[in-house]
Amino acid sequence: MENYKEKFEKHIKNSNFTKLEGSLQEFIKEKAFLYKLSFSDIKQLIDISIDLKMWDENSIKDIWLDDQNKKRTLLHVKSFYEELKAKPKKYASFKSTHKDNKFNFTTYEKEELGLGMCPVASPKTRCCNLMTLDAVESCGFDCSYCSIQSFYNENKIGFDKNFANKLKNLKLDVNKTYHIGTGQSSDSLMWGNKHGILEALFKFARTNQNVILELKTKSDNITYLLENDVPKNILCTWSINTPTIIKNEEHLSASLEKRIACARALANKGVLVGFHFHPIVVYENYLEEYKEVVNTLLENFKPSEVALVSLGTLTFIKPVIKKLRSRDFKSKILQMPMVNAGGKQSYPLSIKEEMFKGVYEAFTPWHKDVYFYMCMEDESLWKKVFGYEYAHNDEMEKDMINSYLNKI
Repeated sequence: MENYKEKFEKHIKNSNFTKLEGSLQEFIKEKAFLYKLSFSDIKQLIDISIDLKMWDENSIKDIWLDDQNKKRTLLHVKSFYEELKAKPKKYASFKSTHKDNKFNFTTYEKEELGLGMCPVASPKTRCCNLMTLDAVESCGFDCSYCSIQSFYNENKIGFDKNFANKLKNLKLDVNKTYHIGTGQSSDSLMWGNKHGILEALFKFARTNQNVILELKTKSDNITYLLENDVPKNILCTWSINTPTIIKNEEHLSASLEKRIACARALANKGVLVGFHFHPIVVYENYLEEYKEVVNTLLENFKPSEVALVSLGTLTFIKPVIKKLRSRDFKSKILQMPMVNAGGKQSYPLSIKEEMFKGVYEAFTPWHKDVYFYMCMEDESLWKKVFGYEYAHNDEMEKDMINSYLNKI
């Protein structure tokens, strides 16, 4: 018969146990043997231990209270942990950490062009049917919440050596309007025109006037766009966040001031711009800071210069959460209440309604002249936040594209 030691070794195989420092490994092992903990209990304690360290909070050893009753002992730890997640996080004295900006560039031959439907699309959420184009694979920024690091080698930036030819030979339906974005597998602009990427994309946009090509970025690398004519059907959009989140969770990316200055420079050139408030993150006094960002945009841009404003928040699939916990860094990004959201983990709907309403209402002067939408959110939120809703995704896609075309 298998003894508990063998069971324990089997339990920790598919966990982040080895990511714990030695003293915490010994602590978890000691308590597991003392209470004959199940695989589920052990995994929870490992995750709680990692999270508390990542959030720079008290160690699990500091909050543990031994009780002869296993259920009460575990309930104490889990209740403390859940209460911590439920409170708005505080960044005032938090010191985040991140990896160094070191990566290798590589070229490869990809069989097919990386063009397809948005990989995070879900029938359980309202979706704009965006198509995504993998111009580059992996990103040089180190945003703590990003899923790119879970799907690519985070230190290797990949360029398809035949990208330009594949794009040139792509056959599209001339009777259809396409909305294509390049910011899903990497940042659209941080690499500039390396390996001729932007040059190929500009030619593609000029050749295919039925394509709305969106370049989404957190960078300030707009040199190529300033030095060349930008096709009218290219939208340049920035992911926008508060200084607090940029400083603590969006490492190596451009500051808020630089992002806005770049958008302003391109708008001066006649390029349509847009802003993605994604992810909106809950922390102490977060809505006040997001409203300050909104006011800055209202002061610096005319609605006629802005094609879109999107709203979104943190949504995780389990492999990404596991990947974040495997990293040795300080981040409060997982310190949040999580519920099931279409098979993923995200904020409860009540919190989402508060955050989206707060930001959208701050944009009141733009409501009639700029297209607003929520990215991959439950359809029930639309009526509550915007006052209207779409019957299905195709209706949303049509409305979005018509709005963009009118601006173009």
